[in-house]
Amino acid sequence: MAIRVVVAKPGLDGHDRGAKVVARALRDAGMEVIYTGLHQTPEQIVNATLQEDAQAVGLSIHSGAHLTLFPKVVALLREANADDVVVFGGGVIPAEDIPRLQEQGIAAIFTPGTPMKTITDWVKDNVREPV
Repeated sequence: MAIRVVVAKPGLDGHDRGAKVVARALRDAGMEVIYTGLHQTPEQIVNATLQEDAQAVGLSIHSGAHLTLFPKVVALLREANADDVVVFGGGVIPAEDIPRLQEQGIAAIFTPGTPMKTITDWVKDNVREPV
């Protein structure tokens, strides 16, 4: 079975090109991708993750709300006993915020310009395949 990844745009951020490029790269690398679309709440993202039985969530943000929205997704997954879901993110995120996000459960942050192969390889190496 293929790894299932929810790709989501939390908050009011309207820039979705990067998320769509990542979603396509993950799909082309053999993963099943569920793209939730723009303006998703953390609750909507977690609900989609649970409904789709996804092993990972990729969050993309450009609005500056990453320190609030990314940890909220992790917290809601934990509340739902889905703390085995790997959460990674990307977008316009200052380097000084990355360690703080990782401390709050975000497994990896990919900044603009990261090669798609780097992201797809990381997901393959860090997300368990479904049984």
